[in-house]
Amino acid sequence: VRLPPGRFTMGSPPDEEGRSNNEVAHLVTLTRPFLIGVAPVTQAEWRRVMGSNPSSFKGDDRPVENVSWLDAILFSNALSRAAGLEEAYVVERRPVFGDRVVWTGPGATGCRLPNEAEWEYACRAGTAGARYGDLDCIAWHAGNSGRQTHAIGQKQANAWGLHDTLGNVWEWVHDWYGAYSAGSSTDPTGPGTGAVRVVRGGGWSYDAAYCRSAERYLYDPA
Repeated sequence: VRLPPGRFTMGSPPDEEGRSNNEVAHLVTLTRPFLIGVAPVTQAEWRRVMGSNPSSFKGDDRPVENVSWLDAILFSNALSRAAGLEEAYVVERRPVFGDRVVWTGPGATGCRLPNEAEWEYACRAGTAGARYGDLDCIAWHAGNSGRQTHAIGQKQANAWGLHDTLGNVWEWVHDWYGAYSAGSSTDPTGPGTGAVRVVRGGGWSYDAAYCRSAERYLYDPA
């Protein structure tokens, strides 16, 4: 889906249920349109591109899981090559010092992870509340998942046609984890360095407080 440029309030107000202190509400302007997948990457899609399936809950139409941040970067580059597009990342494999990944910038035509602001903009789809709809209608979470993932697209989409943005599986974004600025920003890309990367959206084993548009969580990129 092609999403237009726009402006929105990123983060959450102090009284939002489940809000953590790292969700300071601030105005964000995105000046460039971007494309985003209509649902999480399926296991069939992953296997077709990467030749393997690391998921615990097997099913072609279920979202791929057990994927590291670097795995997602390598998948993005492989998908770009398969489509004849310019790779969006330069990956330097360094066994001793850790892999180094450099995004080539907004001019690259290839596939990439959304940054954190783009993800929340896409998730909200013009809404300003904790979620873009009733939780049980839009997301698989601890209260209704039966302790497993589910095939994509079974829950209601948001206003921009995106499914499973909340719930089912956490989704990697590009950014290092760091504190928000309280001021407004334009085309933010997150901290320049860090130790952990951001995941968004909540998942099948997490309760309602984690399945919110503003919720931020962190994982080691490995």
